[in-house]
Amino acid sequence: MAVVELTEYQKRSQRRRVRFKLKRWSRQTGKTFDDTLEIADDCHARRTEWVILSRGERQSKKNIEQTAVHCRAYGAAAEVIDGEWESDDKKYKALEINLPNGSRITGLPANPDTARGHSANVYLDEFAFHKDSRKIWAALFPVITRGYRLRISSTPQGKQNKFYELDTAWSKKDDPHYSTDKLDIYDAVAGGLKLMNEEGQPATPEELKEALGDDDAWDQEYLVLYLDEATAFLSHDLIASCEDDSLNPEPLWLPGLLYTANEMHELFLKTKINPPSYEVLDPALINAERLFLGMDIGRKRDLSVIWLTAEQDGLHRTVAVIRLRRVPFFIQRVVLFSLLAHPSVVRGCIDQTGLGLQLAEEAMARFGATKVEGIDFTAAHKELLAVTLKNRMDDRRVLLPAEVAIRNSLHSVRRYNTGTGHFRFDAERTEQTGHADDFWALALATHADSNAGPPAAAAISDQTPDNWKERRTGLLASPGARERMGFGNRLADARQVRR
Repeated sequence: MAVVELTEYQKRSQRRRVRFKLKRWSRQTGKTFDDTLEIADDCHARRTEWVILSRGERQSKKNIEQTAVHCRAYGAAAEVIDGEWESDDKKYKALEINLPNGSRITGLPANPDTARGHSANVYLDEFAFHKDSRKIWAALFPVITRGYRLRISSTPQGKQNKFYELDTAWSKKDDPHYSTDKLDIYDAVAGGLKLMNEEGQPATPEELKEALGDDDAWDQEYLVLYLDEATAFLSHDLIASCEDDSLNPEPLWLPGLLYTANEMHELFLKTKINPPSYEVLDPALINAERLFLGMDIGRKRDLSVIWLTAEQDGLHRTVAVIRLRRVPFFIQRVVLFSLLAHPSVVRGCIDQTGLGLQLAEEAMARFGATKVEGIDFTAAHKELLAVTLKNRMDDRRVLLPAEVAIRNSLHSVRRYNTGTGHFRFDAERTEQTGHADDFWALALATHADSNAGPPAAAAISDQTPDNWKERRTGLLASPGARERMGFGNRLADARQVRR
């Protein structure tokens, strides 16, 4: 068997046999080779047990096979066999290596359940890329409680994961039981890594960087830097470049519309009679020639967000961002229909996935399929929506309010490679940003203009009952309504500004 020469940094790593070891190494520097070599060496030196948790079945198989190669180099009869791993009365398929001295090495795809089980040493491979990394960590740690070792290796994947937290915390420890190691591509070359081109000739890191052609990917994959932007689909810099401090996401007419919608809902609850129309907004309050609308629908867990933009000469300026948290669908219908009824609204796109189906169908039935489109949030559709939005922002054709909540929501969306040539777009659900509800509402509004025709020609009086103004006035005339909301003053102020 050919002898593999270790690099200087691999030799240093092999000598560092502390209990807790974390490595942040560049891609293609041999970190998995190094980690599995240590596991094989430990199992050869004593009877022990190791568990290798990888981000997927294919990677788990690869790691176990690499470990078996090392074991055979010691002369051990190491065969990879199918086995089982028990955890909380559940059994999982696993790959195992059983050595003559009684040592065992088990390979598993990582999840919070497989992280539980028997006591053992643990190796977390590419831990920054493990889904539910915090839950895996919480389930895993009791496994090593009784003096077992822990090895963690990964390239970075932003800062929103347990790997980043552990590296940051352990790097500050003045404790001989902990070790952290950062190795970028330049350190690796200086330590003996040989880079080759496709012809087998020596290459340099600069040639790799030029061929990669992506500064963020270079910083993350080869310089092993923790980048907030590494997985964010919309970077903070891009979002900031589209912000306009003069834009108000809550225009003067919005409180009055929301108050009227609530009044209508209370009246409905008392009478159980649906109003003849849900359209109660004076169209004169929004002065724009072409409006586009996007609505991401939620009810209890997520926000409903309506994003309204005005388009002129290819530039989309945000007119309103309406967030409805735990709001009954009756009220959502009033707000949505009032905006769709505006004669300048060219097209609206509505999330019709799950909860949104009924509201989307009602809007299409009321205003027509040419003006309203229901969008199923399939992976393909979400990719189209996200990419269209980013392209518009890259071209600086979108103007956003400079608001922290909006900024955080837009930045919260992450793009993940599915391994099939497509990407998955998702975000963690938080109280601050919801489930990227602002992002998807804006993406829907942007998509509404993708194939839009001329502005709707019908006047609002042709789309609503003749008495719609009288009904709206009557609702607003309830005792204390205008005084509590200041709606009358807001109307006057809005008209004065428009003049």
